[in-house]
Amino acid sequence: MKLTTTKLEGVVILEPRVFADERGFFFESYNSKTLSSLGIDTVFVQDNHSMSRGGTLRGIHYQVKKPQAKLIRIINGEVFDVAVDLRRSSPTFGQWFGLVLSAANKLQLFIPAGFGHGFLALSETAEVVYKAGDFYSPENERCILWNDPGLGIEWPCRGEVIISAKDAAGSLLREADLA
Repeated sequence: MKLTTTKLEGVVILEPRVFADERGFFFESYNSKTLSSLGIDTVFVQDNHSMSRGGTLRGIHYQVKKPQAKLIRIINGEVFDVAVDLRRSSPTFGQWFGLVLSAANKLQLFIPAGFGHGFLALSETAEVVYKAGDFYSPENERCILWNDPGLGIEWPCRGEVIISAKDAAGSLLREADLA
């Protein structure tokens, strides 16, 4: 597995070794020993799977008191995936990193605890699967507005986004409960 660092400390792109032939392909999407050898020692406790219609934007989600590290990959379609540094003591606090993850490119994104996460479905449908480093905790769940001008995320929107009422009611970063 190849690891590529990003401008946000701890957020890394993982590129699996893919074995492809006329029958299809095979790759190892998760191996705790391999990740540990790359410096990722997160113990994952939960797997999540979501399907979104094209134009759906989910996020920017995070949890206070029980922050979740995430290992994200796409099994169908394509998304623009975003991590936002919410660690007040970090030199990159409030900065974001985004990239296209797809079933075709097979890239994975590791986001450590202390970050917000969101994505925009770019294809007709997109299925996102991710491992979480802590359990979902509704009482600790928070949301930052996807279009917070203070963040300046450059979402590759193609028209109006589809967004939940909960996400539309998110906070600006400057007003967010960050624990």
